[in-house]
Amino acid sequence: MEQRRLGRTGLNVSLLGFGCGAVGGLMVNGEPADQERAVWQALELGINYFDTAQQYGNGRSETNLGRVFKSMRPNAHVGTKVRLPPTEPGKIGEAIAASLEASLKRLQMERVDLFQFHNAIVDKTNGGNFAVETVLDEVVPAFERLRSQGKCRFFGITAVGESAALNRVADARAFDTAQVSYNLLNPSPGESVPAEYPAQDFANLLRHTQGADMGVIVIRVLAGGALSGTEERHPLGSPPPAPIGSGSSYTTDIDRARRFEPLVREGFADSVIEASIRYVIAHQAVSTVLVGYSTMEHLKYAAQAVNKGPLPAAALDRIRQIQHNLTGEPR
Repeated sequence: MEQRRLGRTGLNVSLLGFGCGAVGGLMVNGEPADQERAVWQALELGINYFDTAQQYGNGRSETNLGRVFKSMRPNAHVGTKVRLPPTEPGKIGEAIAASLEASLKRLQMERVDLFQFHNAIVDKTNGGNFAVETVLDEVVPAFERLRSQGKCRFFGITAVGESAALNRVADARAFDTAQVSYNLLNPSPGESVPAEYPAQDFANLLRHTQGADMGVIVIRVLAGGALSGTEERHPLGSPPPAPIGSGSSYTTDIDRARRFEPLVREGFADSVIEASIRYVIAHQAVSTVLVGYSTMEHLKYAAQAVNKGPLPAAALDRIRQIQHNLTGEPR
């Protein structure tokens, strides 16, 4: 499997990553033997980045991944995250440190390769949404202390919140990586979109991450499953998640996902799922793409899609036509 550089970290990561969250659910709700088989299969396929978080199953994802990794001792990279509740100024660093200590205990690791700030970033702090100044003045120093203590090698953000605020943080060059919501339903992280496009305008965030030499980890490549074109959920997976950056509801996203079925009929991909994955890897700013898995078949299919390579220029042009036709619709 192709590997790409994770920005200025210098780490080489597989173009397909292993999402350990609740949307797929395998590392949260799966049987231990199935989790072990899936991680082993992922390693065999060339996947070397595994992404988890404390809030995935209230710690179960970290616990399960830690158990599997301890038994296998693979040569792979692990990222986890902290999501703070509303936190008083001056106590943010303490809360971040406590979160990482708890994560390391569940993972049975002395350090993680990547520790990420999972809260929304906004212009002015509001509850659990943190202002740019707070992120740069309090969150970054807390992460730097943890790195100096050997608890994490690199640190990043999950790029959710207000677009202008996210771009300001990227431009500050304080973080090593960004998790970016980028998919067929919302191309705005990677290119300009009309003002009337029915999605959050991330204002070409990938241009800012490239300028800062940040590694980019794509999340929501399938819009939480909506780009499968069906509301059916696997028993291990979560209920339909709230959209991030795309439509106003999961149902709206499913309806719009079906607009991309001409890509299959015209021979550009075997499915909209495949087209979704191959669409985002066409952008050279992307380092790795996270997919959440419920079954071994999901894992193998995603790997096959990545191994086919980016969509050709003709397919990307066809996608832009379909996206253009969404302009002006209510979000």
